[in-house]
Amino acid sequence: MISDNIAHGDCTYLRRVPVELVATGLGSGLWPIAPATAGSAAALLLYWALPFAGTGDSPWFFAMIGVTALAGVWAAEKAGTRADPDPKRVVIDEWVGVWVTVAFLPATWGWLLAGFFLFRVLDILKPLGIRRLEQVHGGLGVMLDDVAAGVLGAVVLNAIRLIFF
Repeated sequence: MISDNIAHGDCTYLRRVPVELVATGLGSGLWPIAPATAGSAAALLLYWALPFAGTGDSPWFFAMIGVTALAGVWAAEKAGTRADPDPKRVVIDEWVGVWVTVAFLPATWGWLLAGFFLFRVLDILKPLGIRRLEQVHGGLGVMLDDVAAGVLGAVVLNAIRLIFF
């Protein structure tokens, strides 16, 4: 029992809580089916609910991406093991990737859904050498492929927006 372990001086659980909260995207990665998709959706809902959502170019938005990416590298490193360096429950990289995808776009449901679906496709397919970034060891490797998918998604969606809207 958790309380028994804490009462007997075992603080390992308490040290794991921040790692798991960050790594699992506040628990969204614990969804039993398609945790990466659930994590991406949770990240967009959080972004939409924040007061600085709007055009995706707020300094606060970019600060949130940067801080989350750094915390995500740390948490992914701690949550992974040698046998499984990128466990399915670790979705903080999806949070950062989907936020990067919607950067500079209006925070409307149409653009957010387009960003969500494009990011998921790019994250799964990993085109244009993105898959090679998974070879980077540790938490940085977990984060890099999703950031690259997000950058590619942002370029595509912003080009569509500039050309057609």
